[in-house]
Amino acid sequence: MRFLTAFAIFLLSSVSTFSATPNIVIIFMDDMGYADLSCFGAQGYETPNIDRLAAEGRKFTNFHVAQPVCSASRTALLTGCYPNRVGIHGALGPSSKHGIHADEMTIAEVVKQKGYATAAVGKWHLGSLPQFLPLKHGFDQYYGIPYSNDMWPFHPQAKKGAYPKLPMVENDHVVDEEITPEDQTHLTTDYTTRSVRFIEKNKDKPFFLYLAHSMVHVPLFVSEKFKGKSGRGLFADVMLEVDWSVGQIMEALRKHGLEDNTWVIFSSDNGPWLSYGEHAGSAGPLREGKGTCWEGGTRVPGIMKWPGKIPAGTTSDSMMMTIDVLPTIASVIEAKLPDHKIDGLNCWPIITGANGARNPHEFYAFYYEQNQLQAITSGDGRWKLQLPHSYRALPPGLPKASGGIPILYKQVKIDQPELYDLYSDVSESKNVAVQFPGEVESLQKYAKSIRAELGDSLLKLPRGTGSREAGRAE
Repeated sequence: MRFLTAFAIFLLSSVSTFSATPNIVIIFMDDMGYADLSCFGAQGYETPNIDRLAAEGRKFTNFHVAQPVCSASRTALLTGCYPNRVGIHGALGPSSKHGIHADEMTIAEVVKQKGYATAAVGKWHLGSLPQFLPLKHGFDQYYGIPYSNDMWPFHPQAKKGAYPKLPMVENDHVVDEEITPEDQTHLTTDYTTRSVRFIEKNKDKPFFLYLAHSMVHVPLFVSEKFKGKSGRGLFADVMLEVDWSVGQIMEALRKHGLEDNTWVIFSSDNGPWLSYGEHAGSAGPLREGKGTCWEGGTRVPGIMKWPGKIPAGTTSDSMMMTIDVLPTIASVIEAKLPDHKIDGLNCWPIITGANGARNPHEFYAFYYEQNQLQAITSGDGRWKLQLPHSYRALPPGLPKASGGIPILYKQVKIDQPELYDLYSDVSESKNVAVQFPGEVESLQKYAKSIRAELGDSLLKLPRGTGSREAGRAE
């Protein structure tokens, strides 16, 4: 009897330490490369707050976005779908008349089932018309800019008259019709202040905070408190301020006793915009950057922390993609998934380092441009097939761009499928298609199956049977 009583007490205590409704904080960077954090190999500056997050949590070194560009990438994270499945391609401009459809379920709408307070802070970029803004997609409040900070008349690379004023939006109305260069220097601080305020206001109930920084996307701006602080130029200064922001969020959680029951996810929307040179980050050993389906475009830093649930001080090289975040959250909090098909799968065993954990996907598809299937990767992250397509690359031998003025890319074409073993060649430097024809054939079969669902404009295949329409302006 004593044994049974003790065992019952143990079970009760075990259950009580696991909350089905953890607070969830997603910090999503803009154009931050794989090697832009010191815990991922950054050179010349330190990111101590993010490094601490990694040391107290788990690093994911094979974490990917679905597409290497802003709007598409954010769509994948928030809906758990390949962005072309839901009709979002590329980066939506200020004049776009479409955005995320009202029928799509976002992470905010998933957690709403469990009574979460929800907030989006920062860059949205899933449609700038009122029906596409965060309050229409499960968020209780919003503060930020509706599209990218370079879609702005003050951007040195903007053609005259190409962009309207860049507004600041609070909830569903404009609070500042025109953001100025001075306003841009305050963006990181303002986003951080709003985020901390949301945490403080909702400390007594479960909450979901989606903080989508505008930095380190060009044009770069930094506040006076970090200007020149790195001694390594403007990009490093901006990274120091972003690191400070992460520290402020974590301090707010600690201050209110929320740290132990908060799941923090930190990542970026794509790799570095390499043509901007000194104003861009680094993909480290990875090939190419933003705007390509090479590893430098889609593989980004991933860090997750939840004390007692995610093993601290550990690293995972298992492949995951941002499409897996929504279904994993839904599983953890026991919320329902949408009735329509999504592409992500529950990867909680990988996140927690469970014995024998394996990625549940047979493959991942990398689309880009207007529904071009450009690459296929095996679910275990080892084999990657680059399919015939054109991509942009920097011409060799040119000096690094400086002053925020980019170098022009050149177009490079792949004529035949190229196979890479990412376990031994993360830089995608050696095409091994001839040596491993069986792997090529296997990945080609996966390519055929996803084309049937989503189409492939490179082969002039129409949108497939699984494609859905984006939301359209009435």
